[in-house]
Amino acid sequence: MGHSKEAKASTRQRILDVAAQRFREHGLSGIGLAEITREAGITPGAFYRHFSAREAMLAEVVHVAARSLDAWAAGSSDAPSAVRNYLNAPHRDAPGVGCPLVALVHDIAHADPATRDAYTIEVNRVLDFLEGLNEAEGHADARARALLQLSACVGAMGLSRAVSDPAYSQDLLDNVAEGLVQFSTPQR
Repeated sequence: MGHSKEAKASTRQRILDVAAQRFREHGLSGIGLAEITREAGITPGAFYRHFSAREAMLAEVVHVAARSLDAWAAGSSDAPSAVRNYLNAPHRDAPGVGCPLVALVHDIAHADPATRDAYTIEVNRVLDFLEGLNEAEGHADARARALLQLSACVGAMGLSRAVSDPAYSQDLLDNVAEGLVQFSTPQR
């Protein structure tokens, strides 16, 4: 007896959701297909009913993981709030549900072209959002500001997750956030 289209779609989405979380936590090469399928409640063989190969799933995973940015954007009414909503301890401490741009930045550089293309789409989506916030605040150089804000946020978040000293980690977040907020605040 076959599975319904709804059940198949639900299983596929469960695989993508599990992979999106685990790849953000462990990197693209840090977790295997066996762990993903086990957590998704399917056999490794059943995976291939949904995807032709692990690599075929990765581009979709990037887009699924990037949905976490929707809540960030919804809670960010201006560039300073966007910076503060990104550079904080809860985001640092929960990479599995946080921004895939920072969590996967190093892995994506070595990924297949389709996965890199998906990542590029999501980078551009964030840049467009930040550019819109900067335009709304009257900055003529809105795209340049967005590029700097995104680069500094991703860099600071990555460093804050990498250093071993918790106080230094928090200092990175706080000081980069404050510098970006000052940079982002419209001069009246």
